[in-house]
Amino acid sequence: MENKTVLKYDEPLVEGIIERRKSQFTMDVIINNEVVRCHCPTTGRIGNIDLSGIPCLLSKSNDPKRKTPYTVEAVTLDLPESKDKSWIGINQNAANRYVEKALKEGLLPDMVHGYDSVLREQVLGVSKLDFLVGNTYIEVKTPLQSIQLPYPKHINIKKIGKFSSTERFIKHINELAGSIAKNKGAILLVCFIYDNPGFEVEVRSTNSDFVESEVQKVISKGIEIWQINFSISPDGVKLLKYLNITNNFTKKN
Repeated sequence: MENKTVLKYDEPLVEGIIERRKSQFTMDVIINNEVVRCHCPTTGRIGNIDLSGIPCLLSKSNDPKRKTPYTVEAVTLDLPESKDKSWIGINQNAANRYVEKALKEGLLPDMVHGYDSVLREQVLGVSKLDFLVGNTYIEVKTPLQSIQLPYPKHINIKKIGKFSSTERFIKHINELAGSIAKNKGAILLVCFIYDNPGFEVEVRSTNSDFVESEVQKVISKGIEIWQINFSISPDGVKLLKYLNITNNFTKKN
């Protein structure tokens, strides 16, 4: 199933150059020699990259009243003059659409199979989880705090503080674990819109020991952790690979 097309855009994405990140929600992007205020679909940081001067891909909105006519869908570590750029998708909301398409087309049989329904945003306890696929709950996380690729020499990096926003993550994985007691499966799906060679938890949070213990606890209850990689280009999105990485999070001692 590698390199299987998941989504083909009606119109190719537009390439631009990020001038600066204006706010959590906006970026100023140079498109055809004009600076345009664009929507940034992730409010958090994108690795420790200084985004100024970085090429990006943008989708154009069909809403003429929208204040930001474009959404930044991806960035690259390649130079602006590079012809065949490798893109890093940053639209975390779109990631769920890509996963949904892959599920509905049966592209992930090793992870889930034998189901006849793919339901979005299912309430479980006090949480709303991303999918219920047959009898398996799936929660999708698209990490961008760390870009797990080698940085070329021309990339400027910024000093960043420790990541501290983990409360929602802990709530969701415990709700997932609770679903197993009701004869339902549970998967935490770590999603990348680039070819991450192998997910590693690199960013140490301010309460990382507690997070690690909670992850160990829910794995012991039967939660599986999977990784999925998509690629994004001006023409569309493809499924690259998916694999079970649960054993990467179990204690070796």
